Amino acid sequence: MAQQDYYAVLGVPASASQDEIKKQYRKLAAKHHPDKNPNDPKAADTFKAISEAYQTLGDAEKRKQYDQMRQLGAFGGFGGGARGAGTRPGGGAPPGGPNVRFDEFDIGGLGGLGDIFSSMFGGGGARPGASGGRARGPQRGQDVESTLEIPFRTAALGGKVPVELDLNEECGTCHGTGAAPGAKLVTCEECKGRGTISFGQGGFAVNRPCPVCLGRGQVPTERCPTCAGAGEVRTRRKVSITVPPGVDTGTKIRLKGQGGKGTKNGPPGDLLITFAVTPDRFYKREGIDLIAPVPINIAQATLGSRVSVKTLDGTKVAIKIPPGTASGKRFRVRGQGIQKEGTKGDLIVQVEVAVPEKLTPEQEEAMKAFAEAGGMKY
Repeated sequence: MAQQDYYAVLGVPASASQDEIKKQYRKLAAKHHPDKNPNDPKAADTFKAISEAYQTLGDAEKRKQYDQMRQLGAFGGFGGGARGAGTRPGGGAPPGGPNVRFDEFDIGGLGGLGDIFSSMFGGGGARPGASGGRARGPQRGQDVESTLEIPFRTAALGGKVPVELDLNEECGTCHGTGAAPGAKLVTCEECKGRGTISFGQGGFAVNRPCPVCLGRGQVPTERCPTCAGAGEVRTRRKVSITVPPGVDTGTKIRLKGQGGKGTKNGPPGDLLITFAVTPDRFYKREGIDLIAPVPINIAQATLGSRVSVKTLDGTKVAIKIPPGTASGKRFRVRGQGIQKEGTKGDLIVQVEVAVPEKLTPEQEEAMKAFAEAGGMKY
């Protein structure tokens, strides 16, 4: 299946700024969140696709690598368009002639195109080389990327959030060989022990792991009954994620050694978490400042009053409303906002004057008298 263009998933042009991408992601995530669409069975898949696209485009370095692959036609033609492979915009052959191998490109010192795919989207496989196949010594475990949804207050104050991850880990029965106990490993006939095969498409020759030996270059005479010859099994692991205070949607953290287990005594991979913060019913956020909308009535706005507002940690603070306060007026409480990297924001109380929709006859007469006394038209 062709990789869907991440720009198309988010509905933004390739020229969009990082801020525009972040804004669009928040809009789509709020619209398609499964909790807001309980009767839509496709909502979870849509939300997952949006989050996956943002994990790449929301990171400047990953986006740069993605754009380089996109220009090479890795997502359906040069520039990510629908042109057929083997032609460039405006005509002519692709760079390097008609039989370009994706794995021969070395982009910005990053290695072949396959390496970029691996570094961006996981996989953990070694780059095919002259020696053929995957490295058979110790291999580092799988890096696992996950989007973690957290409540607004947890994001602001910090805390711990449990999460369950699905990981591919080395099979404990065959220790990654794919062979049943007592079985032998023989050279793969499909790839002749190289571990990779080449196939052509639209004038390109592309290397990929051999589907028979799964890139190992060898196949067992009898498959492991536990993993059916795959050499790895799918496991579910519970991890407690420590959320630093002040994170926002799109914030990423890396947990060393919390990814998949290494094979043949290799080191474990890392866990990369991207946070998606759910909105709060009361507070909104502007940087590290908290915005608290507080309704007041006409009498309070006209004559002045005092209102009590809860801070994020539950402490109550009193705000003096002076006479003649207009709707939308803001009052700042220093040091009661979000703490991030040693700096703490403010709590900004924004009053909203509520106008009654209906008046009793007595209230209407009193309002008319008030307007006439002040020379106001009505």
